Amino acid sequence: MNEITVQANRRRTFAIISHPDAGKTTLTEKLLLYGGAIHLAGSVKARKAQKHAVSDWMEIEKQRGISVTSSVLQFDYQDFRVNILDTPGHQDFSEDTYRTLMAADSAVMLIDVAKGVEEQTKKLFRVCKERGIPIFTFVNKLDRFGRNPFELMEEIEKVLGIRAYPMNWPVGVDGNYRGIYNRQLAQVELFDKDGSHGQRALASTLGSVNDPAFREVLGETVYQALCDDIALLDMAGDQFELAKVAKGELTPMFFGSAMTNFGVQPFLEEFLRLAPPPAPRQSSEGPVGSASGFFSAFVFKIQANMNPAHRDRITFIRICSGKFERGMNVYHVQSGKQVRLSQPQQFLAQERNIVEDAYPGDIIGLFDPGLFGIGDTLCQPGQPVRFQDFPVFSPEHFARVQAKDTMKRKQFVKGMVQLAQEGAVQVFRQPEVVESFVVGAVGTLQFEVLQYRLKQEYGVDILMHPLPFGVARWLQGDGLNPKALKSMDNGLVLEDTKGRPLVLITTEWQLNWVKERNPGVEFLVTPPSLA
Repeated sequence: MNEITVQANRRRTFAIISHPDAGKTTLTEKLLLYGGAIHLAGSVKARKAQKHAVSDWMEIEKQRGISVTSSVLQFDYQDFRVNILDTPGHQDFSEDTYRTLMAADSAVMLIDVAKGVEEQTKKLFRVCKERGIPIFTFVNKLDRFGRNPFELMEEIEKVLGIRAYPMNWPVGVDGNYRGIYNRQLAQVELFDKDGSHGQRALASTLGSVNDPAFREVLGETVYQALCDDIALLDMAGDQFELAKVAKGELTPMFFGSAMTNFGVQPFLEEFLRLAPPPAPRQSSEGPVGSASGFFSAFVFKIQANMNPAHRDRITFIRICSGKFERGMNVYHVQSGKQVRLSQPQQFLAQERNIVEDAYPGDIIGLFDPGLFGIGDTLCQPGQPVRFQDFPVFSPEHFARVQAKDTMKRKQFVKGMVQLAQEGAVQVFRQPEVVESFVVGAVGTLQFEVLQYRLKQEYGVDILMHPLPFGVARWLQGDGLNPKALKSMDNGLVLEDTKGRPLVLITTEWQLNWVKERNPGVEFLVTPPSLA
């Protein structure tokens, strides 16, 4: 194998998905803790001071206790290079999560042991399933009272339509768990209690399930319950087949507690062993992967003002093929320009390191002068490829936005343009109206973040007026004249940032009415491709 293939096979690039409050950011942090990337976890309230999770860098995230941006975190563990994509947990930011999943090769689905499969988990699971991403399940919060593990297995299989294979099993009765049982090693791991509240890696004790000493420590009731569960799993459960995991037919299932750390390190090691290396991506020239030889990558995230002192703008790219080297010239397909990548960076939350080289599966950040957009392709000059378009959500909430102080219009327009390029909100213009924008969002919390970021990062206070629309459709058709649309008295015709016409309509019922009266026009849920 050549150098690129060897390095690519070391990479594990995955996203963590869950319903809000399932403990996703905490699990991310604990993986970093066991990976040696950090030495003290920060999401837990210590007695003297509260530390914030290392992946939540935006001030509003610290205030609200939620992740509203996707963080990119990298570290080495044993012989693996790990790239974690910590996605937003709040459903109002699901569009950012969907984009991040385009850069992942596998996903860790986090489930609360007490709540089971929740609504946002279902939505994100479906996206992973559609994209063919292998899914690993981590059942979290075993430090609290939870549901029976067999019930959770059944719910995953019935609600999500995927079989579950427990790689380990909780040791305990009625939610009072003492450790986990590793099915492959027939080994019990009991976790020591300490006073660090999960801030440090937890010590543990290993031993065989048949060891009389463990039987005595566990007590007869817990020991017998464990033996009965193991016998039932071995007799009635699925056989483990990695090929089924790769096809999305089987999910390896792990139990643990990110807060108290138990089960985290065994999960990390087993996950890295089983998770796939970087997978090829579909392009205009067919599948492009680590064996393709030439360099290629795509933009999946843009973040302005990560460093408020420098007002910088970082574009995150996922490398698909070839070797990246600092200072190399690449071809930006969308603009047709060659670009020199002189200051590539990798991240651990706000900490940055200059990257000399990188390989398929790696995520790197580039300083962006405003050239790049979400979904753009970068490739080696002379090897033009174009990766498939990213899915776009049709917004469901709309508001007209303008600067409160007209003297700050320049900063206002700059902020709106940059945040639109990030995908923080979708921004539209009404051709005959120049002093305001119409913004569309999947969830209303996006409006709050928009208002906060314009104030904090651009110094602009805004006036925001909600609009009474609930449906957006892009318009396409021979001889389309947006101004001549019939039955549009109660609608609003706009243009998106790429000049494509769309219409905002109050309800689906009214949309049907408009469709009937405009037979030569297509009403599209997602924007038409410009390619």
